[in-house]
Amino acid sequence: MMRSLIRRAWTASCLLALILAAPASAETLARYGAGWLESVDGYLVLHLKGTHREMGLQHGKLLADHIRENMNYLLEVKGNQSLAKIGPLEMKPRDMLPGIVKLQEEHIPPKYWDEMEGLAEGADLPLKDIQAANFIPELFHCSGFALMNSATADGTLYHGRVLDYGVDLKLQDHAVLIVAEPEGGIPFVNVTYAGFIGSVTGMNANHVSIGEMGGGGLGHWNGVPMAFLVRDVLETADDLAEAIGVFRDRPRSCEYYFVVADGKTNTAAGLEACWDRFGIVEPNTAHPRLPTPVEDAVLLSAGDRYSELVRRVQATHGKFTAESAIHLMDRPVAMKSNLHNVLFEPKSTRFWVANADSQGRPAAEQKYHAFQLTALLARQPGQ
Repeated sequence: MMRSLIRRAWTASCLLALILAAPASAETLARYGAGWLESVDGYLVLHLKGTHREMGLQHGKLLADHIRENMNYLLEVKGNQSLAKIGPLEMKPRDMLPGIVKLQEEHIPPKYWDEMEGLAEGADLPLKDIQAANFIPELFHCSGFALMNSATADGTLYHGRVLDYGVDLKLQDHAVLIVAEPEGGIPFVNVTYAGFIGSVTGMNANHVSIGEMGGGGLGHWNGVPMAFLVRDVLETADDLAEAIGVFRDRPRSCEYYFVVADGKTNTAAGLEACWDRFGIVEPNTAHPRLPTPVEDAVLLSAGDRYSELVRRVQATHGKFTAESAIHLMDRPVAMKSNLHNVLFEPKSTRFWVANADSQGRPAAEQKYHAFQLTALLARQPGQ
């Protein structure tokens, strides 16, 4: 009897692993060099591998149509519209981005310039347009949380990331998961959009996940662009301490906040990483802007959304599973401008992602797609 129960349990776990590793609906769409593009359950997944220039070239070749359409809308249609203000100064991308690029040029590792050059060549677009678009995140200034140990049903660490901006920019029409294997770096997944090499949401194969939240500080651009700092965490950080070091030890721009989680140690932290200050918010710790600490939780948001996030976590503390943790990102914690939501389970590298729809309806109200980074990395074209 016991052997039968063990055999059935083992069979069930193997079946679950097979389901995660081999999605029911997957189609290889194109290949270029070591890179390839597939559709998994209707979600574009771009596999990149090699040097940074090679990965940029693969990206440009395999997503050329999406990249051109995305760049055209961002830089031509929206390029002369005000996206933000510094006092009376209107922030128009076409006016501001070249200056931001020039100011931050010295702070950016050469490998990312190489990748943008490859991307421009692959997509057959002017390099200056690719560079300008990749600095757009510097013009924008969401919610995030990590739950672990006593906060969840079995101690599993869950990291949630709510991205609240840009549904009117139509980025969701070009949503893609980039599964990258950079030469000399850590493999990672970047939840992003066609034509962007930086990251605001991702997880690496060493079980480190990260999500960004914008603040103020517009105009303070003399540092490494936020999206390139996040990308560097994904490529280089083996644990939470190394991820923190990327932000602490390099010149920063504007005002940003991050939740970083480490599935190997079941730990997480919130980071305040501004141009002129740096701070760490650990679990169970209050902050002037986060006055209600919750045991074994890191909760970052603002105003009524923060209060609602705290209320939800307190109400289900100790019982959270992946399914209930996803619902922490429901409206109104997510705003009407909710572009994407992601829940990471860093230990297993599983994650669930939803994007706003083409009409701009919030990601929180759309379908969540389930993936596992280790399974994506093991896939081959034609599977």
